[in-house]
Amino acid sequence: MKDIYIQNIAARLSIKPWQVENCVELFEDGATIPFVSRYRKERTGGLDEVAVAEVRHWNDVFADMEKRKETILETIEGQGALTDELRSKIENCTDATELEDLYLPYKPKRRTRATVAKELGLEPLADAMWDIKLRDPACEARKYLSDKVLDIDAALAGARDIVAERLSETAVIREALRQIFLTRRIVCKKTKAAEENREADKYRSWFSFSMPLQRIASHQLLAILRAEGEGFLSLKIDADPVACGKKIYYEFSKGKPYPTDALRKELNAAVDDAFKRLLEPSISGEVLKICKQKADAEAIRIFGENLRQLLLAPPVGGKRTMGIDPGFRTGCKVVCLDAQGNLLHTEAIFPHPPANEKVKSIQAVSAMIEKYKPEVIAIGNGTAGRETEDFIKKVPMPSDVKVYSVSEDGASIYSASEVARKEFPDYDLTVRGAVSIGRRLMDPLSELVKIDPKSLGVGQYQHDVDQGLLKEKLDNTVESCVNSVGVDLNTASEYLLSYVSGVGPALASSIVEYRTENGAYTDRSELKKVKRLGDKAFQQCAGFLRISGAKNPLDNSAVHPEVYHIVSKMASDLGVTASELVSNVELCSKIDASAYVEGEFGLPTINDIIAELRKPSRDPRQAAQEFSFADDIHTIEDLHEGMELPGIVTNVTAFGAFVDIGVHDNGLIHVSQMGIKGLQDPSKAVHLHQRVRVRVIGVDLDRGRISLRLL
Repeated sequence: MKDIYIQNIAARLSIKPWQVENCVELFEDGATIPFVSRYRKERTGGLDEVAVAEVRHWNDVFADMEKRKETILETIEGQGALTDELRSKIENCTDATELEDLYLPYKPKRRTRATVAKELGLEPLADAMWDIKLRDPACEARKYLSDKVLDIDAALAGARDIVAERLSETAVIREALRQIFLTRRIVCKKTKAAEENREADKYRSWFSFSMPLQRIASHQLLAILRAEGEGFLSLKIDADPVACGKKIYYEFSKGKPYPTDALRKELNAAVDDAFKRLLEPSISGEVLKICKQKADAEAIRIFGENLRQLLLAPPVGGKRTMGIDPGFRTGCKVVCLDAQGNLLHTEAIFPHPPANEKVKSIQAVSAMIEKYKPEVIAIGNGTAGRETEDFIKKVPMPSDVKVYSVSEDGASIYSASEVARKEFPDYDLTVRGAVSIGRRLMDPLSELVKIDPKSLGVGQYQHDVDQGLLKEKLDNTVESCVNSVGVDLNTASEYLLSYVSGVGPALASSIVEYRTENGAYTDRSELKKVKRLGDKAFQQCAGFLRISGAKNPLDNSAVHPEVYHIVSKMASDLGVTASELVSNVELCSKIDASAYVEGEFGLPTINDIIAELRKPSRDPRQAAQEFSFADDIHTIEDLHEGMELPGIVTNVTAFGAFVDIGVHDNGLIHVSQMGIKGLQDPSKAVHLHQRVRVRVIGVDLDRGRISLRLL
């Protein structure tokens, strides 16, 4: 990577250039973000996963920019217009907008008014006007009359078209106008289509709306742009044409002679035309794009945080589980799973209207509890979820059986997916959905990685933002969560294994295939026998894979095999075996980390080893907790202002948090109702799946909206 890019990334992230350079070298050598941040802290100066991911992002951005520069230079050189100065500007550019500004005058374009004027031979007249080398434009224009240019006005108009296009392609002018537009207001007005379509009602807040671009929130801008895209709004940035015209003329005329009144009149006309016809629509679009990029980044950040919290939700662990996919008319699909999540039994019950087979359903559930002895019951929180939970709590069962409400978001997507069909080819969608609900309770991470994150109900305008950036963020988040928890090599699904550092779908399939043919893995080194899993892949993945009950206890920890010899030396110096050292906090406290620094393994790595030896294979997730909604609240009609209720946060957005209070319609805690003065970011006050108490401050039955205040 070129030094200009390294310096730029370092400045963006407020880190040292050598940290960027080392990260890039590791990426080029095939290292992943989790591996670099966990096992190469000496090389990165201890950069965390977020910073390493940012370096990776900008490395990719500048790699694409370098390819773009090659194309641009080749195009300009082909026109014979590439000067040393222009080449230097392009090669040293690190801003995509600036790069395109430099390229714009040379970019192949469709036929324009300026190209027509050039074909008529009017470019020399435009050159003279541009350089302010003529006193009387009309007199000079006479020289260009022909059978195609019939009069002076036509000649001057053509020359102005050329000047106007040049003004619109001048980088310094474009940048000056961008800065002006960014300080202005966005003005929204409803269109005729909005008046004729009831679908537009959801955008009525924006039908007559104006706000400075610098103050508009990300969710507001994304909503406005969506409405514009659907044809319900027209948008304008209220830049002052007079002020912009003066700025254009100022930037154009710097360092040039003062024109005569006659020439100034022609130049002013060209400036006005350039602004209204070319610059205003172009710069408006660019500025809205810049603002949308910022809004996208904020929405994607929020989505990433919500996804991380969702994936790292507390598991109940390997417990016998009953999973229930609730329903009214179609009944409730019940499945019984063993402690490993394998399907043992499935059955449909109909405890709700219209069937109302309550007694029969109680008998069926009781029989399943007696036979399969579930330790926990997972009930989907969708349609009939609350009613099913009330029903299940009336079924006689051992007191230690706990009942949980589980999010159904994305369950239907999973049920119809190729992954689900592969897992359960002989069962229908409802059975697969119930299994997914049960498994989500056991281990949310293992189950949710099978579903497209955009279907998990924790995003904000996820279909409107930059899909490339969104995918990058979500992939990084899933990979980060999987590797921070670690994966059991002998029980993990192929899909979960594919997110392990350095593995991917093909190697995940090979790992499972080897396990199926040869039985459970007994040590990490066996991975080297897996087809196509070479030394590089082993280095990247081994530290994140766990083998429960392995002969070497380090194989069930985050200690990487490349430093096993250091652990052996620590144990030997203490007069014990490595097995005796693992989990022995007293012995670990006696280790002098500085005594084991060697080669590329410095104090950060040694300290990580000691921390892991104290608590090997520690799951960073908390334990799952039971939760109950208010017993006397079941529908929105049961609510009234002033009620104080328990709830669960189901989504965090830029403007507030949605909370499930057990009435099918989620309530909204607006950011202004979170009890923190001046709060801008709701994620600073609440997080996904947090248990909260709220007060009802508004109920709109017609629109199904519930307003809440955080207590």
